[in-house]
Amino acid sequence: MRRLISTGSPFEKTAGYSRAVVQGDWCFVSGTTGYDYATMAMPETVEAQARNCLATIARALEEGGFALADVVRAHYYITDAAYVDLAFPILGEAFGDIRPAATMIVCGLNKPEMKIEIEVTALRRGSEGRP
Repeated sequence: MRRLISTGSPFEKTAGYSRAVVQGDWCFVSGTTGYDYATMAMPETVEAQARNCLATIARALEEGGFALADVVRAHYYITDAAYVDLAFPILGEAFGDIRPAATMIVCGLNKPEMKIEIEVTALRRGSEGRP
């Protein structure tokens, strides 16, 4: 069964995507930037943006019946290599014990105020042994 998860962000409808899609034991979370969706404000620092990304992702996972501990793959998109050392400790707080397969790419993002975007894939724990 397919289930769509939304944060209520206006971008989801405008761009035609879901924050996350749950398909069976899998949850695919879309690229998530650092907006605070309650205020639609973007913090200045990459650290605050990373924390907002992770909080939004955690809420989407929880709504889908998953947890951060279920994350098996993470993609990090960052706009400046100088931000890598600033973001690593925050990512380590969230994923240090989980240690998903991960990739970090330095690239441009959709809006100049965006400094980081995070996308994850989760597999419900305990489902790995199923055929």
